[in-house]
Amino acid sequence: MMTSRPVFQVDAFSDELFKGNPAAVVPLDHWLPDHVLQSIAAENNLSETAFYVPTGLDFELRWFTPTTEVDLCGHATLATAHVLFHEYRLQRDVLRFHTRSGVLSVRKNQDCYQMSFPVDTIRKISTPPLLSKALQVDIAETWQGRSDMMAILSSASALRRLTPNMDLLTELGGRGILVTAPGTEGADFVSRCFFPAVGVPEDPVTGSAHTTLTPYWAEQLGKKHLVARQLSARGGEIRCQLEDHQVILAGEAVTFLNGTIRIP
Repeated sequence: MMTSRPVFQVDAFSDELFKGNPAAVVPLDHWLPDHVLQSIAAENNLSETAFYVPTGLDFELRWFTPTTEVDLCGHATLATAHVLFHEYRLQRDVLRFHTRSGVLSVRKNQDCYQMSFPVDTIRKISTPPLLSKALQVDIAETWQGRSDMMAILSSASALRRLTPNMDLLTELGGRGILVTAPGTEGADFVSRCFFPAVGVPEDPVTGSAHTTLTPYWAEQLGKKHLVARQLSARGGEIRCQLEDHQVILAGEAVTFLNGTIRIP
């Protein structure tokens, strides 16, 4: 016997279709078995599929890549908030999501969504030889966050030219590798983000990565409000604000499709 559930695909961190980072959002009444959630995410074949279940006035929220569940995802959280605010016309000032990374809140302003995420704890480390070999570029500094490693380059042009060896990046362990450089053309900093270990070679726009990138660049630039740009093929912009133990990430979103999936 088949059941049906709605599905939405949203381009997050963009106000234009075919830019930003696409995420699928699947509203649920109750949690399906994990293997079913993983199969749906694999079938969608996007960097993330978000599933949510109402719990009182809040929501439980989980994120899956095509190969695994992850602890934190920014663009799929933004996409979920967009579905609730824009598609279901939910009349709330703030949405609260209960996740593996704690309670995350999203507020809708006139021109954007503002997400409050926990700031990452980062420490400077020696650059692993494997990282240098994988990136084939001069690395000025290397930092380690809870889940991701961050490599600092001297210029945006060097960042644009990167063609990493994904097999070697996978061998480094952790969730992924964030590569960043000083910004150009109105951005305070730029980045590219690679997650081959969880089935996402390069993520177009990565909200969660900016919980690691923001504290670094806030310290380097001496400012708490920053404009970030991700230099992927699709590209996207995130406004970042460092506030105590939180990073406020602001961006826009637009719905690409809505439809129905069939679940055995």
